[in-house]
Amino acid sequence: RKRSGALKARLCVQGCAQVHGVDYDQTFCATKRPTSLRALAAIANAAGMHMRRWDFVAAYLQGDLEQNEVVYCHAPPGYATLAGADGRPRICKVQKPVYGMAQAGRRWQRSLFPWLLEFGFSVFTLSETVDGTPQRLTLGCYVDDLFTLYTHDGPSSLHARFVDALTQRWNVEDEGP
Repeated sequence: RKRSGALKARLCVQGCAQVHGVDYDQTFCATKRPTSLRALAAIANAAGMHMRRWDFVAAYLQGDLEQNEVVYCHAPPGYATLAGADGRPRICKVQKPVYGMAQAGRRWQRSLFPWLLEFGFSVFTLSETVDGTPQRLTLGCYVDDLFTLYTHDGPSSLHARFVDALTQRWNVEDEGP
């Protein structure tokens, strides 16, 4: 169930059936450890910064497969009974990284991180002077959650500009402080 109470369905592929070196080559996906998240919260508290959490909705589906990467999977239950002209069950060509793929997390981050660099982040910290006031924005990424630590909040603040760009590019939900 979703937070709203609505039912949801998610297509998952059987990543356990994928063979390293044949179906994928790299699966590393950077993530924050729980202790790192606690450290971010301590930094925000000590520096008097605000902190918010953002959830990327269906994050892996917002990633992209690499150029020339082709992935196939069996049809989901209910569709597997449909057969082709030769009588064999159909297979599906995967267009986007989906849950269950060994490389899905890596493909998602390979979409997100370049966007963050384009925005101006360097190792996920951005400092800028806005209207003569120094402002700082720090990010922590944990799988499909993004934590923002920021010094100023207002319509023309660095954080507001980032949130505007974030919500225009990605499907995210603000989960609050």
